[in-house]
Amino acid sequence: MAGNSQRRGAIRKAGTKKGPTVGSGGVRRRGLEGRGATPPAHKRPHHPAAKKANRVARQQQGRPKKTDDTEIVLGRNPVLECLRAGVPATALYVAVGTENDERLTESVSRAADAGIAILEVARIDLDRMSTNGLHQGIALQVPPYAYAHPDDLLRAASSDSEPALLAALDNISDPRNLGAIVRSVAAFGGHGVLIPQRRSASVTAVAWRTSAGAAARTPVARATNLTRTLKDWASSGLQVIGLDAEGDITVDELDGSRPTVVVVGSEGKGLSRLVRQNCDAIVSIPMAGPTESLNASVAAGVVLAEIARQRRRA
Repeated sequence: MAGNSQRRGAIRKAGTKKGPTVGSGGVRRRGLEGRGATPPAHKRPHHPAAKKANRVARQQQGRPKKTDDTEIVLGRNPVLECLRAGVPATALYVAVGTENDERLTESVSRAADAGIAILEVARIDLDRMSTNGLHQGIALQVPPYAYAHPDDLLRAASSDSEPALLAALDNISDPRNLGAIVRSVAAFGGHGVLIPQRRSASVTAVAWRTSAGAAARTPVARATNLTRTLKDWASSGLQVIGLDAEGDITVDELDGSRPTVVVVGSEGKGLSRLVRQNCDAIVSIPMAGPTESLNASVAAGVVLAEIARQRRRA
Protein backbone atom coordinates (compact mmCIF):
# COMPACT_ATOMS: atom_id res chain seq x y z
CA MET A 1 0.00 0.00 0.00
CA ALA A 2 1.09 3.48 -0.64
CA GLY A 3 0.92 4.51 3.01
CA ASN A 4 2.75 1.49 4.37
CA SER A 5 6.27 2.58 5.29
CA GLN A 6 7.26 -1.01 5.71
CA ARG A 7 6.66 -1.63 2.01
CA ARG A 8 9.78 -2.40 0.12
CA GLY A 9 11.05 0.69 -1.69
CA ALA A 10 8.81 3.14 0.21
CA ILE A 11 10.55 6.42 1.24
CA ARG A 12 9.33 8.99 3.81
CA LYS A 13 10.04 12.49 2.63
CA ALA A 14 11.78 14.88 5.05
CA GLY A 15 9.55 17.48 6.62
CA THR A 16 6.33 15.53 6.47
CA LYS A 17 4.01 15.92 9.45
CA LYS A 18 3.28 12.25 9.81
CA GLY A 19 4.86 10.88 12.98
CA PRO A 20 7.60 12.38 15.24
CA THR A 21 10.89 13.52 13.76
CA VAL A 22 14.24 12.20 14.98
CA GLY A 23 15.56 13.96 18.11
CA SER A 24 12.49 15.97 18.97
CA GLY A 25 11.45 13.96 22.00
CA GLY A 26 11.33 15.91 25.28
CA VAL A 27 11.81 19.37 23.79
CA ARG A 28 8.36 20.58 24.66
CA ARG A 29 8.50 18.96 28.09
CA ARG A 30 11.73 20.74 28.99
CA GLY A 31 10.33 24.01 27.70
CA LEU A 32 7.53 23.76 30.23
CA GLU A 33 9.87 23.22 33.17
CA GLY A 34 10.46 26.15 35.59
CA ARG A 35 13.75 28.08 35.35
CA GLY A 36 13.95 29.27 38.95
CA ALA A 37 13.66 32.76 40.40
CA THR A 38 14.20 35.71 38.07
CA PRO A 39 17.62 37.31 38.78
CA PRO A 40 17.74 40.96 39.81
CA ALA A 41 17.96 43.54 37.07
CA HIS A 42 21.64 44.40 37.61
CA LYS A 43 22.61 40.76 37.06
CA ARG A 44 20.84 40.36 33.71
CA PRO A 45 23.49 40.84 31.02
CA HIS A 46 21.37 42.90 28.61
CA HIS A 47 19.30 44.84 31.13
CA PRO A 48 19.98 48.64 31.34
CA ALA A 49 20.61 48.31 35.09
CA ALA A 50 23.34 45.71 34.47
CA LYS A 51 24.99 47.87 31.82
CA LYS A 52 24.99 50.83 34.23
CA ALA A 53 26.49 48.72 37.04
CA ASN A 54 29.28 47.49 34.74
CA ARG A 55 30.00 51.05 33.61
CA VAL A 56 30.29 52.27 37.22
CA ALA A 57 32.57 49.33 38.11
CA ARG A 58 34.90 50.18 35.24
CA GLN A 59 35.05 53.79 36.38
CA GLN A 60 35.74 52.75 39.98
CA GLN A 61 38.81 50.76 38.92
CA GLY A 62 40.77 53.92 38.10
CA ARG A 63 39.66 56.10 41.01
CA PRO A 64 42.18 57.05 43.70
CA LYS A 65 41.31 55.37 46.98
CA LYS A 66 42.84 56.41 50.29
CA THR A 67 43.06 53.75 52.99
CA ASP A 68 44.68 53.68 56.42
CA ASP A 69 47.92 52.54 54.80
CA THR A 70 48.13 54.69 51.69
CA GLU A 71 48.45 58.44 51.44
CA ILE A 72 47.28 60.79 48.69
CA VAL A 73 49.46 63.83 47.95
CA LEU A 74 47.52 66.64 46.28
CA GLY A 75 48.70 69.70 44.36
CA ARG A 76 51.22 70.31 41.60
CA ASN A 77 54.12 71.51 43.74
CA PRO A 78 53.83 68.78 46.44
CA VAL A 79 53.45 66.04 43.83
CA LEU A 80 56.43 67.27 41.83
CA GLU A 81 58.59 67.58 44.96
CA CYS A 82 57.71 64.02 45.98
CA LEU A 83 58.63 62.69 42.54
CA ARG A 84 61.90 64.64 42.56
CA ALA A 85 62.72 63.23 46.00
CA GLY A 86 62.18 59.67 44.79
CA VAL A 87 59.11 58.91 46.89
CA PRO A 88 58.10 55.30 46.01
CA ALA A 89 54.65 56.17 44.67
CA THR A 90 52.32 53.62 43.11
CA ALA A 91 50.04 55.81 40.96
CA LEU A 92 49.81 59.31 39.53
CA TYR A 93 46.27 60.58 38.94
CA VAL A 94 45.56 63.38 36.47
CA ALA A 95 42.06 64.87 36.14
CA VAL A 96 40.49 64.88 32.69
CA GLY A 97 40.76 68.29 31.04
CA THR A 98 43.48 69.60 33.38
CA GLU A 99 45.35 72.57 31.97
CA ASN A 100 48.94 71.64 31.27
CA ASP A 101 52.00 73.49 32.56
CA GLU A 102 55.69 72.76 33.22
CA ARG A 103 55.04 71.18 36.62
CA LEU A 104 52.42 68.80 35.26
CA THR A 105 54.61 67.88 32.29
CA GLU A 106 57.59 67.16 34.53
CA SER A 107 55.48 65.15 36.97
CA VAL A 108 54.11 62.93 34.21
CA SER A 109 57.58 62.53 32.71
CA ARG A 110 59.18 61.59 36.04
CA ALA A 111 56.37 59.17 36.86
CA ALA A 112 56.75 57.49 33.48
CA ASP A 113 60.52 57.19 33.92
CA ALA A 114 60.05 55.68 37.39
CA GLY A 115 57.50 53.13 36.13
CA ILE A 116 54.63 54.68 38.13
CA ALA A 117 51.16 54.06 36.73
CA ILE A 118 49.61 57.20 35.24
CA LEU A 119 45.80 57.21 35.33
CA GLU A 120 43.34 59.75 33.94
CA VAL A 121 40.32 60.21 36.22
CA ALA A 122 37.30 62.47 36.50
CA ARG A 123 37.86 65.72 38.36
CA ILE A 124 35.07 64.87 40.80
CA ASP A 125 37.09 61.86 41.98
CA LEU A 126 39.95 64.14 43.08
CA ASP A 127 37.44 66.52 44.66
CA ARG A 128 36.35 63.71 46.97
CA MET A 129 39.94 63.14 48.11
CA SER A 130 40.54 66.76 49.20
CA THR A 131 38.72 68.82 51.81
CA ASN A 132 39.01 72.09 49.92
CA GLY A 133 39.26 70.86 46.34
CA LEU A 134 42.72 72.43 45.87
CA HIS A 135 44.25 69.44 44.13
CA GLN A 136 45.01 71.38 40.91
CA GLY A 137 44.05 68.37 38.86
CA ILE A 138 46.83 66.04 40.04
CA ALA A 139 47.36 63.56 42.87
CA LEU A 140 50.00 61.01 43.86
CA GLN A 141 49.31 57.80 45.75
CA VAL A 142 52.04 56.81 48.20
CA PRO A 143 52.18 53.31 49.76
CA PRO A 144 52.93 52.63 53.43
CA TYR A 145 56.56 52.88 54.54
CA ALA A 146 58.34 49.62 55.38
CA TYR A 147 59.74 50.19 58.89
CA ALA A 148 62.73 48.26 60.17
CA HIS A 149 62.80 46.41 63.49
CA PRO A 150 64.89 48.07 66.25
CA ASP A 151 66.93 44.90 66.72
CA ASP A 152 67.74 44.72 63.02
CA LEU A 153 68.68 48.41 63.02
CA LEU A 154 71.09 47.90 65.94
CA ARG A 155 72.54 44.76 64.38
CA ALA A 156 73.25 46.53 61.08
CA ALA A 157 74.81 49.52 62.87
CA SER A 158 77.02 47.31 65.04
CA SER A 159 78.30 45.30 62.09
CA ASP A 160 79.68 48.42 60.35
CA SER A 161 83.38 49.26 60.57
CA GLU A 162 82.50 52.69 61.95
CA PRO A 163 81.04 53.05 65.47
CA ALA A 164 77.25 52.99 65.51
CA LEU A 165 75.54 56.36 65.15
CA LEU A 166 71.77 56.41 65.56
CA ALA A 167 69.10 59.02 66.25
CA ALA A 168 65.97 58.51 68.34
CA LEU A 169 62.95 60.83 68.34
CA ASP A 170 60.94 61.51 71.49
CA ASN A 171 57.67 63.47 71.18
CA ILE A 172 58.46 64.65 67.65
CA SER A 173 55.09 65.09 65.96
CA ASP A 174 56.01 67.13 62.88
CA PRO A 175 56.85 64.91 59.87
CA ARG A 176 59.03 67.70 58.48
CA ASN A 177 61.29 67.46 61.53
CA LEU A 178 61.42 63.70 61.07
CA GLY A 179 62.38 64.08 57.41
CA ALA A 180 65.05 66.69 58.22
CA ILE A 181 66.59 64.47 60.92
CA VAL A 182 66.65 61.49 58.56
CA ARG A 183 68.45 63.69 56.06
CA SER A 184 71.02 64.80 58.66
CA VAL A 185 71.62 61.21 59.80
CA ALA A 186 72.31 60.18 56.21
CA ALA A 187 74.55 63.21 55.60
CA PHE A 188 76.77 62.62 58.65
CA GLY A 189 77.26 58.88 58.35
CA GLY A 190 74.48 57.71 60.67
CA HIS A 191 72.98 54.24 60.47
CA GLY A 192 69.30 54.89 61.10
CA VAL A 193 66.50 56.57 63.03
CA LEU A 194 64.28 55.22 65.79
CA ILE A 195 60.76 56.53 66.44
CA PRO A 196 58.05 55.41 68.89
CA GLN A 197 55.06 53.61 67.47
CA ARG A 198 52.56 55.99 69.10
CA ARG A 199 52.42 59.75 69.55
CA SER A 200 55.08 60.36 66.95
CA ALA A 201 55.42 61.57 63.41
CA SER A 202 55.57 58.76 60.87
CA VAL A 203 57.23 58.47 57.50
CA THR A 204 54.58 60.13 55.35
CA ALA A 205 54.98 61.76 51.96
CA VAL A 206 55.82 65.02 53.74
CA ALA A 207 58.67 63.33 55.63
CA TRP A 208 59.85 61.70 52.40
CA ARG A 209 59.90 65.05 50.65
CA THR A 210 61.74 66.81 53.49
CA SER A 211 64.36 64.07 53.63
CA ALA A 212 65.22 64.80 49.97
CA GLY A 213 65.32 61.07 49.18
CA ALA A 214 67.42 60.12 52.24
CA ALA A 215 64.50 58.04 53.56
CA ALA A 216 65.19 55.60 50.73
CA ARG A 217 68.76 55.03 52.00
CA THR A 218 68.41 55.46 55.77
CA PRO A 219 66.27 52.89 57.62
CA VAL A 220 63.67 54.06 60.12
CA ALA A 221 62.61 51.66 62.89
CA ARG A 222 59.53 51.76 65.10
CA ALA A 223 59.71 50.88 68.79
CA THR A 224 56.69 49.72 70.75
CA ASN A 225 58.29 51.19 73.88
CA LEU A 226 61.00 53.79 73.26
CA THR A 227 62.37 53.72 76.82
CA ARG A 228 62.75 49.94 76.82
CA THR A 229 64.47 49.98 73.43
CA LEU A 230 66.93 52.64 74.59
CA LYS A 231 67.71 50.51 77.66
CA ASP A 232 68.38 47.51 75.43
CA TRP A 233 70.66 49.58 73.23
CA ALA A 234 72.52 50.92 76.28
CA SER A 235 73.09 47.38 77.52
CA SER A 236 74.54 46.57 74.07
CA GLY A 237 77.23 49.20 74.51
CA LEU A 238 75.71 52.37 73.06
CA GLN A 239 75.90 55.64 74.95
CA VAL A 240 72.51 57.36 75.06
CA ILE A 241 72.80 61.12 74.62
CA GLY A 242 69.77 63.37 75.12
CA LEU A 243 69.50 66.89 73.70
CA ASP A 244 68.16 69.65 75.95
CA ALA A 245 68.86 73.32 76.52
CA GLU A 246 69.48 72.53 80.22
CA GLY A 247 72.18 69.94 79.60
CA ASP A 248 74.81 68.43 81.88
CA ILE A 249 77.53 68.98 79.29
CA THR A 250 77.88 71.01 76.11
CA VAL A 251 78.32 69.55 72.66
CA ASP A 252 81.99 70.61 72.84
CA GLU A 253 82.51 68.21 75.76
CA LEU A 254 80.79 65.28 74.08
CA ASP A 255 82.86 62.19 73.25
CA GLY A 256 81.52 61.15 69.86
CA SER A 257 84.04 58.40 69.20
CA ARG A 258 81.94 55.82 71.05
CA PRO A 259 78.86 54.08 69.60
CA THR A 260 76.14 56.65 70.20
CA VAL A 261 72.41 57.18 69.95
CA VAL A 262 71.28 60.82 69.98
CA VAL A 263 67.81 61.30 71.47
CA VAL A 264 65.95 64.37 70.22
CA GLY A 265 62.95 65.78 72.09
CA SER A 266 60.27 68.16 70.86
CA GLU A 267 60.71 71.93 71.03
CA GLY A 268 57.81 72.37 73.43
CA LYS A 269 57.86 69.34 75.74
CA GLY A 270 61.50 68.35 75.33
CA LEU A 271 62.52 64.90 76.51
CA SER A 272 59.96 62.86 78.43
CA ARG A 273 60.79 62.03 82.05
CA LEU A 274 61.53 58.32 81.59
CA VAL A 275 63.63 58.87 78.49
CA ARG A 276 65.62 61.60 80.22
CA GLN A 277 66.29 59.34 83.21
CA ASN A 278 67.74 56.65 80.96
CA CYS A 279 70.18 58.95 79.14
CA ASP A 280 73.87 58.68 80.01
CA ALA A 281 74.26 62.43 79.49
CA ILE A 282 72.17 65.45 78.55
CA VAL A 283 73.89 67.64 75.97
CA SER A 284 73.19 71.30 75.30
CA ILE A 285 74.29 73.54 72.43
CA PRO A 286 75.92 76.86 73.48
CA MET A 287 74.15 79.90 72.04
CA ALA A 288 76.08 83.02 71.04
CA GLY A 289 73.00 85.16 70.47
CA PRO A 290 69.71 85.84 72.25
CA THR A 291 68.01 82.78 70.72
CA GLU A 292 66.83 80.48 73.50
CA SER A 293 66.61 77.24 71.58
CA LEU A 294 66.95 75.66 68.16
CA ASN A 295 64.50 73.73 66.08
CA ALA A 296 64.62 70.01 66.95
CA SER A 297 65.95 68.98 63.55
CA VAL A 298 68.54 71.79 63.54
CA ALA A 299 69.77 70.79 67.01
CA ALA A 300 70.07 67.17 65.91
CA GLY A 301 72.03 68.24 62.83
CA VAL A 302 74.48 70.28 64.93
CA VAL A 303 75.24 67.36 67.28
CA LEU A 304 75.47 64.82 64.48
CA ALA A 305 77.86 67.10 62.60
CA GLU A 306 80.06 67.43 65.69
CA ILE A 307 80.18 63.66 66.16
CA ALA A 308 81.11 63.21 62.49
CA ARG A 309 83.86 65.84 62.85
CA GLN A 310 85.36 64.09 65.85
CA ARG A 311 85.37 60.75 64.05
CA ARG A 312 87.08 62.20 61.00
CA ARG A 313 89.87 63.57 63.18
CA ALA A 314 90.29 60.34 65.12
